[in-house]
Amino acid sequence: MSKIDKVLVTGKTHTTLSSSGNTSRGHNGNLDIELSTPGSAKTAHVFAATQPHPTAEQLFAGAWSACYIAAVGLAAKELKVTLAADVSVDIEIDLGQTANAYLLQARFDVRLPGLSHEVACAVAHAADQMCPYSKATRGNIDVAFNVLTS
Repeated sequence: MSKIDKVLVTGKTHTTLSSSGNTSRGHNGNLDIELSTPGSAKTAHVFAATQPHPTAEQLFAGAWSACYIAAVGLAAKELKVTLAADVSVDIEIDLGQTANAYLLQARFDVRLPGLSHEVACAVAHAADQMCPYSKATRGNIDVAFNVLTS
C-alpha cells in the first residue's frame, strides 16, 4: 500500500452517541448534524462542527464515523461492556498525493471513557471488524487507531 507524501486536504469529524432529537448550528460557522439509524425515528449519532460547505473527505469521515460509532455500540453489547454516555469518535480523512497518484488515509481517535485500555481496545477492534465502511476500506487505505479511555 502506498503512503501519502503530501496531504492536500483533511476532512475532520467528531461523532457522539446521542438520544436527543435536536439539530443545531454550532459556533464559528460550523454545522451540527444529528443522524438516525435506518428504521428508527430517534437520533442515533451527532456529527458535530462540520463546515457549512463540507468537503468530500469530511462527508466520507462523517458517514464512516456514524457507521463506526454504531458498531462500537454493537460491539460493546456483544462483549457485555457498558459504555459511558460520552463515547465519541473523531475521524480525519486525508486526501493526499504520492507522485502522480491520489490517495486517502484515515486517523481515528476513539474515546471510550471509564473502560480499561485493554477493554476499550477490544471494543474498538471489534467495531472495526463489523463496520461496513471499515471493511470496504481495509487494505485499500492506511488507517491508524488511537483508543482513549479518559
